[in-house]
Amino acid sequence: MSNKHNVVKIIEILKNTYPDAKCSLNFKTPFELGIAVILSAQCTDDRVNKTTPYIFSKYNTPQDFVNLDIKILENLIHSCGFYKTKSRNIKAYAKKILEEYDGKVPKDMNKLINLPGIGRKSANVIMLEAFNMPLGIAVDTHAKRISNRLGLSTNNEPSKIEQDLLKIIPIKYYKDVNHLFIWHGRNICVSRNPKCNNCPISNLCNFFITS
Repeated sequence: MSNKHNVVKIIEILKNTYPDAKCSLNFKTPFELGIAVILSAQCTDDRVNKTTPYIFSKYNTPQDFVNLDIKILENLIHSCGFYKTKSRNIKAYAKKILEEYDGKVPKDMNKLINLPGIGRKSANVIMLEAFNMPLGIAVDTHAKRISNRLGLSTNNEPSKIEQDLLKIIPIKYYKDVNHLFIWHGRNICVSRNPKCNNCPISNLCNFFITS
């Protein structure tokens, strides 16, 4: 497993490679971000961003979504996939925030995790992007793939990968890692046929060195 020195070096190189790395989901409020991350499950951020502008122009508060007929909601988010499950989660998410948190998304990791449709990865995203309080690392498919290839973690479960990363990555880099792994995973360290010859951290990567 890479040591802390190599991890910091990797992050610094990626920061120079992707100076504009940021959250890809569009939102104006913490509540809207919650909706967006629910929709992003098994769906691209690009598709979510094409879907949410119209929705948020008409419905953007917990009360709006509590009142919204579920069939209408299903139709609005149909293109994001798994629309029936996501519709139920969105309705339940809005209802819980309205009834238990006075209509405001809680600025608390444990409370976020217990919201319908919001798991640990999504809670990490909300804490970082909505509240600028990175408490962990959101392990999506990109972060999982890169962590395994770099040798930062040998685990497959996102929660275990996150714990491995938290042990070796200094807290000041949590915010950077969340963005950089996603951008690197989309641009170079793709799932199939990764562009290793164009990778700025290939000399620090177990996958490249052993392949």
